[in-house]
Amino acid sequence: MSGILDGKRILITGVLLESSIAFHAAKLAQEEGAEIILTAFPRPTLTERVAKKLPKPTKVLELDVTNAEHLAGLEEQVRAELGGLDGVVHSIGFAPADALGGGFLDTPFESVATAMHVSAFSLKSLTMACKPLMPGGGSVVGLTFDAQFAWPQYDWMGPAKAALEATNRYLARYLGAEDIRCNLISAGPLGSMAAKSIPGFSDLASVWDTRSPLSWDLTDPEPAGRGIVALLSDWFPKTTGEIIHVDGGLHAIGA
Repeated sequence: MSGILDGKRILITGVLLESSIAFHAAKLAQEEGAEIILTAFPRPTLTERVAKKLPKPTKVLELDVTNAEHLAGLEEQVRAELGGLDGVVHSIGFAPADALGGGFLDTPFESVATAMHVSAFSLKSLTMACKPLMPGGGSVVGLTFDAQFAWPQYDWMGPAKAALEATNRYLARYLGAEDIRCNLISAGPLGSMAAKSIPGFSDLASVWDTRSPLSWDLTDPEPAGRGIVALLSDWFPKTTGEIIHVDGGLHAIGA
């Protein structure tokens, strides 16, 4: 039986640990027939080690999405490995420590700028670096954490995710003519490396225990990975500029 990504070539960022959503997206993509290539920063060796647990071997490229030289060299490296791309997964986010954890009112602009560059502007940077590899169209999928709300401890990552969501809509607007779809998965909280960098993360995550209509497992990134794979496939051919919630339904519930 063929998979829903048979023949697809996918670039995936953000594979750090087995608990990463991106790792599960990569695993599922391979199981569904895709050829993949991974990027990593700042420690490609960490990603290479984790990549050994994927069903098939895959190349890992060093890519700092804030480095213009890295972005400029990406097309040649990917073309040499896969010939082109049909999809891109943006699973990148970072904020300095003083931009998280309750000090929102005192965070200096330099830290805010870093969070915005790495977490939001990089969606545009990565997409444009990969665009020449998708002359026949493709699917760009990013990861957000619902930016409609002000979450405890999340601080400047909230505005950064709001910027990411707006960037996704504008990419959808400008790239639709080239049949490039741009969508986001809004995942519920997971015990990933990114989550563990947020002071007081358990306060935020505990909301899911009482308000999520579907039971939510902090240790299970696979549902979000499945959402990514679905959006990479041809089963959403006319969906772009969208945010698909994989959060147990909490986004729809008031009190």
